[in-house]
Amino acid sequence: MTDISSIRAAAGRLNGYGRRTPLLSSPFLDALAGRRVLVKPETLQHTGSFKFRGAYSAISALDEATRAAGVLAFSSGNHAQGVAYAAQLHGISAVIVMPNDAPALKIANTKAYGAEVVLYDRPGGENREEIGAKLADERGLTLIRPYDEPMVIAGQGTVGLEIAEDAAAMGIADAEVLVCCGGGGLTSGIATALEADAPGFVTRPVEPEGFDDVARSLISGHRENNNRQSGSICDAIITPSPGEITFPIMHRLCGPGIAVPEDDCLRAMAAAFLRLKIVAEPGGAVALAAALYHGDQLNTDTVIAVVSGGNVDTGLFAEALAKYGEEA
Repeated sequence: MTDISSIRAAAGRLNGYGRRTPLLSSPFLDALAGRRVLVKPETLQHTGSFKFRGAYSAISALDEATRAAGVLAFSSGNHAQGVAYAAQLHGISAVIVMPNDAPALKIANTKAYGAEVVLYDRPGGENREEIGAKLADERGLTLIRPYDEPMVIAGQGTVGLEIAEDAAAMGIADAEVLVCCGGGGLTSGIATALEADAPGFVTRPVEPEGFDDVARSLISGHRENNNRQSGSICDAIITPSPGEITFPIMHRLCGPGIAVPEDDCLRAMAAAFLRLKIVAEPGGAVALAAALYHGDQLNTDTVIAVVSGGNVDTGLFAEALAKYGEEA
């Protein structure tokens, strides 16, 4: 299981390969939110999202013979790109199972990193886990799961290490850390790191409305399912339910979840671009949307929002700017 020692070890393996992202601020965002807002822009990470951290952590932790046989992943795009690039850096092959309704940019980028892409019919109900397991068995590949994998969680937890260190340098000892949440790998990793290095911080998972399985699971105490598996612009964080490994961690360490409307994600994308000069995809902007527009659900004077990814199709990004650029 993932613990603080495995997160620190992942940070060591990532040293020189991953990017350390800063904490950004803007007085305009503070005024909009009515409190201090700091933003962790994982859009600046390799492949445009935090997923590179977990992918590199997991692949680098494999023994040499296992790693040489190649890896496999299933993903709507960000984990796909992270695994593809991490595999490329290790000089090994990667096969990525992606939904046929994933953004075209993410499919193209995954191929550009040298991976073989296998598409499946997500709207039609095909199961990516079954497809991935079959391919792994047939080809002798190691499956790198997108969130329910200890070494992936450890890699994502390095985001929390950086938040804790940078916030301490700013003199911040009390804050809520808002995290874009799908299966919970990033959320559980950050929560584990903050438990050790910033015990005054509370990790809060954020999801799009209609796909708030983690928020509902935290309330009920057991893993809830989403009724739909597609149909949201926040494709990067749409999962069937919280992970078997990640949920117990989140249940122990996280505060209540927050669900935000899709339009708020578009508003946050525009605000991030205009005020911080960073590009966010809808699923990567849900935490910032909660920080800016859902302050009634927050309890601290300082919030830290992780912008988890920036791999957005140009048409959707242009729509966000056209619709909400003037109000940001």
